[in-house]
Amino acid sequence: MARNTQVPADHNAPPVTRILAEFVANHPSRGWSDAVDHEAHRTFFNWFGCAVGAAKHDAADAAIRALNVMQPSPQAAVLGRSERLDIAGAALVNGITSHTFDFDDTHLKTIIHPAGPVASAALALAELTGASGRSLIDSLVLGIDVACRVGNAMYPEHYDRGWHITGSTGMLGAAAACSRLLGLNVDQTQMALGIAASTPVGLREQFGTMTKPFHPGAAARAGLLAALMAREGFTASKRALEAPRGFMQVASTKCDWNEITHELGSRFEISFNTYKPFACGIVIHPAIDACAQLKAAGVKADEVERIEIAVHSLVLELTGKKEPKDGLEAKFSVYHGCAAGLLFGEAGEGEFDDHIVNSDAVVNIRRKVVATVDPSIDEAEVRAVAIMKDGSRKTVHVEHAIGSLQRPLTDAQLEAKFSALASPVLGPGAVAALMDAAWKVSAAADVRALVALAVPK
Repeated sequence: MARNTQVPADHNAPPVTRILAEFVANHPSRGWSDAVDHEAHRTFFNWFGCAVGAAKHDAADAAIRALNVMQPSPQAAVLGRSERLDIAGAALVNGITSHTFDFDDTHLKTIIHPAGPVASAALALAELTGASGRSLIDSLVLGIDVACRVGNAMYPEHYDRGWHITGSTGMLGAAAACSRLLGLNVDQTQMALGIAASTPVGLREQFGTMTKPFHPGAAARAGLLAALMAREGFTASKRALEAPRGFMQVASTKCDWNEITHELGSRFEISFNTYKPFACGIVIHPAIDACAQLKAAGVKADEVERIEIAVHSLVLELTGKKEPKDGLEAKFSVYHGCAAGLLFGEAGEGEFDDHIVNSDAVVNIRRKVVATVDPSIDEAEVRAVAIMKDGSRKTVHVEHAIGSLQRPLTDAQLEAKFSALASPVLGPGAVAALMDAAWKVSAAADVRALVALAVPK
């Protein structure tokens, strides 16, 4: 039988693997505005709190038991726990915990959660080497730029093919960040990106299971290993990203090279990062916000006949689970999100507890939610109508949910979120010092002092 050997048509793509390697290796430390640097600290702070917060989750327990079979050398901390693993294992587990609650950062243009892969890899390596906080923040900015620019170039076609884009670009960001921390030159960094390009991870089929948070953890581990191998002389294609049979043209029908090269070094993707007020898939946030507003306006759950929401098609594609069985599934149920918003006025991790998800009060409201796709509705908005038993109606239109670029969380709100996540793990008394050190990470001569504060005493 004849084989179709046709390859993607673009044989003249710019050398983006080399261009990104030069950027990562040569861009000056803190070579960006104060606003960008502050956003990097917000990104790190939010990631740190999320990782500590999920430290006791069953997913972390299972991952650590599996890794301990291989008898890892105790090189780096698992945040929020007493165990120490080799740096690859620590990167994996911290990546898992940072995404377990689905409460982490989101680059809205691509729906990438960039800190999970990048910060998890970078902190483990920085702890082993005793790197400064300034070096860590520099690596975070540059690594996130690599991951998100590649994501920009392939989104949405890459995502629509079924890739979980956080994992399938995160290994590149992790490799870039670790290359920077290791002080690799341009050639070595190009090899690190090339090695990482052969290790994309993450399928959307896994949403609602422990394997979804495995994706950023596995990407962190893959990127860290790629940088270490490149340092030792391991080789890869110099065109691993852009070649016709390279990562990008294989994994996506869209490859907009300009998204990688335009304003590289002057516009930083971390500037467009956002932080979740609700512990679930980002596309549910407008619906939760709307239902929380209905509650604030005096709508009582026991007086509601039904809730009608008009949403973008992606909402039902990603979060159309009508009868979630547990918290992980509920994070992908717009119906549960609406119920939580109307009943509690919020949707933190507690509102996705298995017991809450299956409670009679929540199930009752969830079954009153009617979601329909409206082609005029953007991904970021929702129209919600509460139809009361007496026939009256209350309508809310959310154009941009709280936590978006248009309505960002303040530093104080990030601190409240961090405290709520970390206090049950470390105790309230330990959290204030940890938050202060996390905000000031770039001033630390050695990041190990910060990491020590995140380990239970």
